[in-house]
Amino acid sequence: MTDQIPHPLNPQDCLVAVMIAVSASDADIRTAELVKIESAVNNLPVFADYDMDRVKVVVQMVFDLFSVEDGLDALFGLIRDNLPERLHETAYALACDVAAADGTLGDSELRLLEEIRYELNIERLHAAAIERGSRARHMTM
Repeated sequence: MTDQIPHPLNPQDCLVAVMIAVSASDADIRTAELVKIESAVNNLPVFADYDMDRVKVVVQMVFDLFSVEDGLDALFGLIRDNLPERLHETAYALACDVAAADGTLGDSELRLLEEIRYELNIERLHAAAIERGSRARHMTM
């Protein structure tokens, strides 16, 4: 699985992996979620020097991990090993934005967000603020 990646995961790969995982968590990757991921990678400063060709490789890695038992645990292990702590809240914010992109939050997405909070040690008050900001950005009329 991870041997298909030409070099170890970089922090940006980890951020992409978190977004893909949230999108795939309900087994229904929606267009709005893909657009949100693409927009984040194309526009956010944290991705300024990111090699877009790596997105496909990271997507395949996430799908490969999701197809095996304990794959989610393996994904979180890779993320913990390769994502600096200072970007943990960024990862959670991106995850929340992808989850909110299609206007609905299913149980599987909510469970994965909870797992991300736990695995990345996001303080509850910080998580609530991030969630509130994401909700505000994705409100409809």
